[in-house]
Amino acid sequence: MTRPNILILMVDQLNGTFFPDGPADFLHAPHLKSLADRSVRFTNAYTASPLCAPARASFMSGQLPSRTRVYDNAAEFASDIPTYAHHLRAAGYQTALSGKMHFVGPDQLHGFEERLTTDIYPADFGWTPDYTKPGERIDWWYHNLGSVTGAGIAEITNQMEYDDEVAYHATRKLFDLSRGHDERPWCLTVSFTHPHDPYVARRKFWDLYEDCSALDPAVAPIAFDEQDPHSQRLMKACDHDAFDISREQIRRARRGYFANISYVDEKIGEILAVLERTRMAENTIILFASDHGDMLGDRGLWFKMNFFEGSARVPLMISVPGWKPRRIDRPVSTLDVTPTLAGLAGIDIASLKPWTEGWDLAALAEGIGSRGPVPMEYAAEGSEAPLVCIRDGRYKLSLCEKDPPMLFDLDADPEERDNLATDPSHADTLARLTEQASRRWNLADFDAAVRESQARRWVVYAALRNGAYYPWDYQPLQKASERYMRNHMDLNVLEESQRFPRQE
Repeated sequence: MTRPNILILMVDQLNGTFFPDGPADFLHAPHLKSLADRSVRFTNAYTASPLCAPARASFMSGQLPSRTRVYDNAAEFASDIPTYAHHLRAAGYQTALSGKMHFVGPDQLHGFEERLTTDIYPADFGWTPDYTKPGERIDWWYHNLGSVTGAGIAEITNQMEYDDEVAYHATRKLFDLSRGHDERPWCLTVSFTHPHDPYVARRKFWDLYEDCSALDPAVAPIAFDEQDPHSQRLMKACDHDAFDISREQIRRARRGYFANISYVDEKIGEILAVLERTRMAENTIILFASDHGDMLGDRGLWFKMNFFEGSARVPLMISVPGWKPRRIDRPVSTLDVTPTLAGLAGIDIASLKPWTEGWDLAALAEGIGSRGPVPMEYAAEGSEAPLVCIRDGRYKLSLCEKDPPMLFDLDADPEERDNLATDPSHADTLARLTEQASRRWNLADFDAAVRESQARRWVVYAALRNGAYYPWDYQPLQKASERYMRNHMDLNVLEESQRFPRQE
């Protein structure tokens, strides 16, 4: 049997609550809606960590940040941690990446044979938080609410330039794969930076949302003094006091965000069209996911970095030849991507057990089987000690040594307005989930490991920026001497071999 190809479509900071069963009705996302119609849709999928680099390292490895040691956006992803690219490559797949994966460190491949673009964010230790200085903002790279006040229209931005390039290289790679020069099955990961802030969109997409019904947040802003301690820290980290955000600015920011969902939908449509035109669609698995979400003004919070649904829940849709499209409401994790892809590629899942904390979702996709409680971790900017979270059935518990626990019943309270941790009628649930967490995590040890990692990186980064500087940022290799027609080639052979389909 021919092993399936695998196309992974990843976006950045897409709030999973807008994908209750594929894209919400108000979103202009025809290509994602079409993909949803033929996919298994996991409506309660969660990131392993609500921040880019930790989330992506976990997505690729199936391991939580406490195992990958990618605690924040400047923590090195070690070369000896197996990823789905390693597992698939060992099984005979060719592997390539077009776009963002936010690898930090000198290894910028992590199992990919080929990267088609550089990354959009730096690969060094410059964005290292500092737990020894609680509450201190690092102004030059921390988020601030300028992304909200600056929302609006542009025809080109840094982010758009990047995603235009990502889509171009992805479609070019698909055309190249169709020529059949390499007989191996392939796994192509295409990773966009949109709809990540800044909330700036092209006019054609902005105009789609003039009368959008979702421009106001579902949960009104909560006064600073009434926020939980972690949310207060995040508001301070985002320089909340320096901005007076109006309702109109909130609506413009959300409009720009929705517009950029439509922008990335158009890019995905271009890629899927090439997949069809090159006759590879029928034997290709398509997985669509985001690294984490965006609060988008709910509760008065923006961006991510917390375990509320807008930040932690992500879309996850998988289209597999032979799988019946359906909706799965049981909670799952982005940790499950690696073992699920491995199983679909014919790899013995038992051999992955030491290397992943995820679950193979194949049985769940058929409406049978189960998945255990979903874990999450956060130990980056805006925190002063690691935070952990468990989603078990209808309940979600968040814990931190610095904060009171937070317990929500997501069936009864999907907007997480009522913390049940002090409610005597939920004492048994609190005790049960707390015991689950204590079996998984030693928070004191976790905190010590994060602090040691930060301290090492502060020393190393200062040294590496003193004197000659050698960047780790990926430089795509462009072999111009091997492209198009050169005089060590036979023109007749070249023209025929580069044509697909041939003789039609």
